[in-house]
Amino acid sequence: MEAPLIPNQMFASPPAGSWIRFLRSYGPTPNNLNLFDEYVTGALNRAKVEPITLTSPHLEGMKQRAASGAPGSILIAGTAGDGKTYHCRSLWMSLGGTAKAWSAPELVKTLDLADGRSAVFVKDLSELNDEQSDAVFDLLERSALGEENAKFAVIATNHGQILERLRDLGIRQNRAHPLRKPIQEAFLLSGGLPERLALYDLSRTAHRQSLEEVISAVAGHPEWENCQRCALQADGRICPIFENRNRLMGSVNGVRFADRLGDLVETSRLNGWHLPVRDLLALVSNIILGHPDAKEDLMSCSEVGHIQSVGTVEKGSLYDNAFGVNLPRRRAMDRPVFKAFSTFGIGEETSNGSDGLLVYGADDAKLSEAFQRFVGSDPVYGATAAYLSAQQHYLEGDEAARIDGGQEDFLSHLAAQRRRFFFTLPEGEPDCHYWGMTAFRFAGDYLELSEALLQRKPVSESIRARLVRGLNRVMTGLLLENSDRIFVASSGGFTQSRISVLCDTQTSARRQGGLGMAVKLDPQTDRPSLDIVLGHAPGSGAQFTLSPVRFEFLCRVAEGALPGSFSNECLEDLLAFKAKLLRKAERLRSLLTSDDDEEGSPEEGALTLNFIEIEKDGHGFTRPSTIRIA
Repeated sequence: MEAPLIPNQMFASPPAGSWIRFLRSYGPTPNNLNLFDEYVTGALNRAKVEPITLTSPHLEGMKQRAASGAPGSILIAGTAGDGKTYHCRSLWMSLGGTAKAWSAPELVKTLDLADGRSAVFVKDLSELNDEQSDAVFDLLERSALGEENAKFAVIATNHGQILERLRDLGIRQNRAHPLRKPIQEAFLLSGGLPERLALYDLSRTAHRQSLEEVISAVAGHPEWENCQRCALQADGRICPIFENRNRLMGSVNGVRFADRLGDLVETSRLNGWHLPVRDLLALVSNIILGHPDAKEDLMSCSEVGHIQSVGTVEKGSLYDNAFGVNLPRRRAMDRPVFKAFSTFGIGEETSNGSDGLLVYGADDAKLSEAFQRFVGSDPVYGATAAYLSAQQHYLEGDEAARIDGGQEDFLSHLAAQRRRFFFTLPEGEPDCHYWGMTAFRFAGDYLELSEALLQRKPVSESIRARLVRGLNRVMTGLLLENSDRIFVASSGGFTQSRISVLCDTQTSARRQGGLGMAVKLDPQTDRPSLDIVLGHAPGSGAQFTLSPVRFEFLCRVAEGALPGSFSNECLEDLLAFKAKLLRKAERLRSLLTSDDDEEGSPEEGALTLNFIEIEKDGHGFTRPSTIRIA
């Protein structure tokens, strides 16, 4: 029985209204005011609620460095949204600065410390003109190189901004600026800074841990306790805001939703996406508050009563909100987090098993039990009246329901259910694997491989074998099944030929005696890499870093199928890696030839070629053929 409709005026002052309005300030609104630290601070003062507090390990280090009296300056670096202004303001306050002085219009602020030193703060280097930045850089240089002890600089900057400014300054001064190269190398993790210059790079924060902290800080905020006594939840009514918050905290399927959201964030990071804390806050806020019919597509307490009355609670599903479905596409794609998540194709990608269950499960006796477990058990976002009605209309309606766009209503519901499946399907479902409903069907194996390498555990033999099969097929262009050895093949020269049947050399798929392939973790990128060594001479090896995209490519090739829409970039990268191995093999042959005795050989004037042939079971082997040269 449906809950009775309650007039909206009864919900005039929900107990958590101020908290929800403040939380909206972090969401992906059209004006993107949450991009500015000052706006969020103002929203907090108006709402009069406890702030969202995140741990800042870098901040503690900054405070200790500044308070210790150690000479030298501080750089706070990162990309947009990493919290540079927040860290800079917090350090200002910890050293005795006032909020009023921080809000003053001066772009360069000076703070006199109790120990007699002066700190010069720049909360955003990009706001300074050349004259102002030159003065700050002069102090930075003198402080970092030991010429200035009474003053030090605290500069918040993007990576590219400070390098560009230092380069331009060096050009104007007809010299190479002494700090530019050390700072650039420190950003690349390949060099050291002067001892008197402390760098805090906020962009290096681990994303999964950052997401977990944001979820805990937002969904675990004490203001949610006020929702327990809200009339919007009385008499069996469902408040989509509180429902989403509870599911995010694990009220349905435990922590499965948060874990898989973390998998998406981690896979995106390893694919090269940088998702700053600001974006993670916007993501979590949108997950809880998103609704396409709400003002600015983010719900407030005053709108929940109307949403309940018209029966559109399911449109606020957190499973859709995680991908920004509630937002206009252009606004969603302006956010790196939603743009990164869109590459997974969740909602569009699917499998036969999951779609068969979602479309026919309610009426098919063989599927009805699974349909009830995975769909029927969730009346809020699963087996809703709207979904079941659209499904029935699609299956039993007239022909117009299937052609001329008549099926759009059901297909939109179907896409929403696919997204819900990704977050709710249990592990190990044989017919409905949740990674199989994405464009990265082997992302689970990739994360398992990364975790094994991080924990220094053995690599799964099935993953290793799949990588070797894929590598061999790319190297040769042949459908080889070998998983114990790697063929480095060419077509008679160092070409980018797709079909290569001449084996220049071969090596073991497992490192033995210093030779062969090893799967390692690249310490700079945190990604797995294939390290292949062909000989004992120095420089006889090459590495190939595995991003999730490259891993997916190799696994798809190993399985014998690759969609035509898959990027050719991965193939070009692998062919370049093959060319590098071919050069290593040629160099080894040259070294071996130069070490041979000068005594003549009966085979002089002959050329031996090793052709790759395939047995019936798909395993390749080499057959030498000798060609005599007249």
